[in-house]
Amino acid sequence: MAKKTKEIIEPTGSLYNYNLEYIMGDRFGKYAKYIIQDRALPDVRDGLKPVQRRILYAMYMDNNIHSKPYRKSAKTVGAVIANYHPHGDSSVYDAMVRMSQWWKQNLPLIDMQGNNGSIDDDPAAAMRYTEARLASVSMELLKDIDKDTVPFALNFDDTTEEPTVLPSRFPNVLVNGAKGIAAGYATNIPPHNLGEVIQGCLYRVKNPECSLEEVMEFIPGPDLPTGAIIRGKEGIKNAFETGSGSFQIISKYRLEKQKNCTSMIISEIPFEVVKSSLVARIDKARVEKEVDGIIEVRDESDRFGLSIVIDMKNEADHQNIINYLMKKTDLAVRYSYNTVAICNKCPVQLGLLQILDYYIAHQIEVIDRRTAFDLKVSKDRLHIVEGLMIAVNNIKEVVDIIMKCKDKKESKLRLIERFKLSETQAEAIVMLHLYRLSSTNIEDLQNEFNSLTKTVASLEALLHNDKKLRKKLCEELEEVYKAHPSTRLSVIEDEIQEFVVEKKAIIKEEVRISITRDGYFKRSSLKSYVSSGEDSLPAIKGGDIFVGTANAFTTDTILAFTDKGNYLYVPVFELIDNKWKDEGKHISHLVSLNGDEKIVQAFIVDEFKENVNLILASKFGNIKKTSLVDFVLIRYTKPAKAMNLLKDDALVGVDYVDGDSKVVVLTNKGKYAMYHEDKVSIIGTKGSGIRAIALKDSDEVVSSVVALRRANKAQLLAITNKGGLKVINPTNLIELTARTNKPNDLYKFYNVDAHYLVSSFLAHDDAKYFVLSNIRAAEILDIDTSKTTPLGKSIKSSLLINEKEEIRIIKTYDIASIGTSTKIYKSSDKEEEKVIESPVKEKKVEEKKDEKPEQLSFLNYINDL
Repeated sequence: MAKKTKEIIEPTGSLYNYNLEYIMGDRFGKYAKYIIQDRALPDVRDGLKPVQRRILYAMYMDNNIHSKPYRKSAKTVGAVIANYHPHGDSSVYDAMVRMSQWWKQNLPLIDMQGNNGSIDDDPAAAMRYTEARLASVSMELLKDIDKDTVPFALNFDDTTEEPTVLPSRFPNVLVNGAKGIAAGYATNIPPHNLGEVIQGCLYRVKNPECSLEEVMEFIPGPDLPTGAIIRGKEGIKNAFETGSGSFQIISKYRLEKQKNCTSMIISEIPFEVVKSSLVARIDKARVEKEVDGIIEVRDESDRFGLSIVIDMKNEADHQNIINYLMKKTDLAVRYSYNTVAICNKCPVQLGLLQILDYYIAHQIEVIDRRTAFDLKVSKDRLHIVEGLMIAVNNIKEVVDIIMKCKDKKESKLRLIERFKLSETQAEAIVMLHLYRLSSTNIEDLQNEFNSLTKTVASLEALLHNDKKLRKKLCEELEEVYKAHPSTRLSVIEDEIQEFVVEKKAIIKEEVRISITRDGYFKRSSLKSYVSSGEDSLPAIKGGDIFVGTANAFTTDTILAFTDKGNYLYVPVFELIDNKWKDEGKHISHLVSLNGDEKIVQAFIVDEFKENVNLILASKFGNIKKTSLVDFVLIRYTKPAKAMNLLKDDALVGVDYVDGDSKVVVLTNKGKYAMYHEDKVSIIGTKGSGIRAIALKDSDEVVSSVVALRRANKAQLLAITNKGGLKVINPTNLIELTARTNKPNDLYKFYNVDAHYLVSSFLAHDDAKYFVLSNIRAAEILDIDTSKTTPLGKSIKSSLLINEKEEIRIIKTYDIASIGTSTKIYKSSDKEEEKVIESPVKEKKVEEKKDEKPEQLSFLNYINDL
């Protein structure tokens, strides 16, 4: 392992050898430190990033304040770059523009004249065209900065000084929020209401030991500049406790009944949502008929307010349309708190009470430093006034001494000797104007002396007195509260709302879908599928393999099971519609699937019925049966648990049963057990199941299939790693066994063969298969089961592939559909066949004579061997 310490070797005078690991670590450490401390994250005390602080200070130093005329933005940008911020002009101007935008901050700190962008994400005009000055509220951040209230540091070229933090007379980090990404850190703080924050801060000052619940009586949550409705008090409380949490933001709207339609008028949208993109997405849902009933979408916003109008048919289900738009567009979004700020030069994730405590400590320090500064100034002035009063009381003698001296220096020396004055007092006396000798000014000096005496006494009492400093802080916070009144814009509600979209609100359309093992889902129109060739496949990334393809309706749901024992609940209509030949999109845009989690099985479900169950089997020989209705999810952004697995175990087989099915479980050693499904009791999705088959040594389950649920024409295929294929009639050649007894032989292996089972499934004559071998990947393999004679258990199989190839995975082509037109053949005691109806809902399709039954086989997956 390379050393992490610095290594320097000096072979010649100016050449050095450094350990590469040391160089990379040292340089990146310096870069990361700079990005974190001096660029991307705000200071908890004033809520500003360095570039924002420098802009405000530069404008203050140029007297470019709210009471003065506007100045060109380019002038401010130039001053900032020249004196404080040695970076590109665009970064400075962009920060300036953001601080002027009302939809980004509750209290814009820059008053900009001209085009400063829009809520439609339009860019601001160039800085040579806009003018700016400090907003009045910015003066609260900068007030008393010239009284040594904050520390200063040298600028980048040591020619001047800049403040490391602003006095900040209100908690700007909460009021205006912050957003930034640093090296390994990020922050996302939403804006809050100024009045509420000040009231909460006042309460914390007066009650330092108060609880979060008490402070939340004053600060219930964020207050967003775009208004809207905030839902999820629990998430807000979590964020206030830990610095991390989330809440829901929902657009505010009203419904108006028109003559020919019903209009949904949106007046407030979520924070940080681009209005133009939102309108375009809603109109896309109308054009592509994602939901039925939308007539027109219009943006009627003007300078008086925001207004997005959605006209809906009177006969449409308006609530379903609204739910769909809330779910599929940014009319409703999730906002995540990540309250990270710089505290004592370190990035820290903070809760609400910690932020208030840091701010209060900063303000007490500011007031204390200002008090010390004012005290020094007052004492200095009092000292001078005392000297002037001595001079006025002895004016004739003072004049006589000055007249006898040859210059100013001698005059000061004589005065100091005569009246015991200081250098400062003597200087003030010799510079005294004659008009100050009038009786009026003599009285003024006496009044000033009395006033300064009182001021010095009060400042001395305030200095370093925590109790009085806190009282002074409360007075100043109340002044800010009265000077800048604010009303709450956002409404806060308790619970997050889940928007349930009824299938009737979705236009029912038949589409073609495909799913891959690595989680790439595709949905295409039948027109695109047919024009590409009905046997064609979409593009696929290297090393991936298809789980299968199938026709489905947009009202159907996909249940996709993974090797980790989880399942994905994916409504078909939520899949992105693309051309059939294109590569699918990873399901992570809907469900957060881990990169190491592989999909092993998928079903299409058109209706979740109570009389349909799923059978699940694991590699280590566990089996369970769970009702189909237990797999329904309301929220499906994360995989849900389908089967509880032990460490290193994996889900290898899933299929559905109809109440009178038989389950076949096979191992890689060619052993099998077959028993009635009622031997497996129904348990919930989080159960681990019971023993499926007695395993020995390195035996593992390779699949579980359902037999005798479909026509007897279906054969049981057993595939080995060396390409051995055996077709077995499950009705005639497989016997019923006990679940936990010694399993029977299905596939006789010989030691010289080095074969083991990799897959097995029921197959019809028209079945197609994917094969993944050491030579071929994701190819379609034709196996004509109609021309293959079923073999006995002890008969050696025929070869499926070249002897040089080794099969790793083989699976059927089609995805099973739970709810399709299905006829299940059941053998009676007299071995007669009769047709019974499937317990699942039928889709109406025209049946043709001699038509082959639709492929309904499940899809097997075996871990890479």
